[in-house]
Amino acid sequence: MERKIRVVQYGVGKMSLYTMRYVYEKGAEIVGAIDVNPNVIGKDIGEILGTENKGVTVTSAENAREMLQEVKPDIAIVTTMSLIKDLENPLMLCAELGINAITTCEEAFYPENSNPILTKKIDELAKKNNCTITGSGYQDIYWGQLISSIAGSTQKITKIKGSSSYNVEEYGIALAKAHGAGLTLEAFDKEVASVDKISDEERQKIIESGEYLPSYMWNVNGWLCEKLGLTVKSQKQKCVPQTYKEDLYSSTLGMTVKAGDATGMSAVVTTETEEGIIIESECIGKVYAPDEFDKNEWTVYGEPDTTIVVAKPATVELTCASVVNRIPDVINSKPGYVPTCEFGELTFKVKPLNEYVK
Repeated sequence: MERKIRVVQYGVGKMSLYTMRYVYEKGAEIVGAIDVNPNVIGKDIGEILGTENKGVTVTSAENAREMLQEVKPDIAIVTTMSLIKDLENPLMLCAELGINAITTCEEAFYPENSNPILTKKIDELAKKNNCTITGSGYQDIYWGQLISSIAGSTQKITKIKGSSSYNVEEYGIALAKAHGAGLTLEAFDKEVASVDKISDEERQKIIESGEYLPSYMWNVNGWLCEKLGLTVKSQKQKCVPQTYKEDLYSSTLGMTVKAGDATGMSAVVTTETEEGIIIESECIGKVYAPDEFDKNEWTVYGEPDTTIVVAKPATVELTCASVVNRIPDVINSKPGYVPTCEFGELTFKVKPLNEYVK
């Protein structure tokens, strides 16, 4: 591509401060921004980024269609919600207008195993209008490609076990609430944990209804199985509340989480495959106490056993850089809803992004 890639930022919250800056630094341009927050609508994105004005003001989501039709972006970066059903409107709008889209929505990483009907709906519309919709972020490398690369250096695999922790304070209110942060244990059990105290048949019915609440690893395990060529036999998840012995203030929730209440949760997903390999992954997302920090640890068991630990990863920056580095892959992809396991490896982009577009 001879010109700069034209990007629209959909969702102007915490994550967009990085995605928008990274887009500019990688030689692309922001041509539009969309949000629902009246405090940012009408503002120049330069003011939000703390730079000179960029000549791009934040549009209300109500007027998204008109703005997208006017500025004709190559791709939209969607950084709003954590469940794909909450992104139906923006993703379907992009698919209808033939605009590629990449989202940090965690379920969107591999949504066909948690919301197949909506995924198919987006897929069919994107194919019809020749654009690509996908999900990426921290998990693309640290729960995905890193593990598939280790597997590539392993002769025999019996089990893959992973654990990742992160501070929900850093990601905004949607993610904090999705983790049950701030709930009493009784409310957590009712609103979060009860979802998974069901049979496989009941779970499948909920998945097919589009109302399933997957933990992040639910979609990651599906992505890993496809990437490694494994056939899923069964998959289960359970959500366990995390607590702390003292009160913790959450600036994201705007409240104090009382001692003994849920600061967040651990979600454990176990996948059995026809090939005999088990994938067990755990995601711990909570409001951190002062002495806690992010850690990502994975072990591939077999011949040989290999463990990799990433301590204190800059998860927000890694998430946003992964999304921006994926932009040329999305534009180059076949149309439809295409998970990143079908794109090939995520690579560092040293040249302006448009130079990677075929």
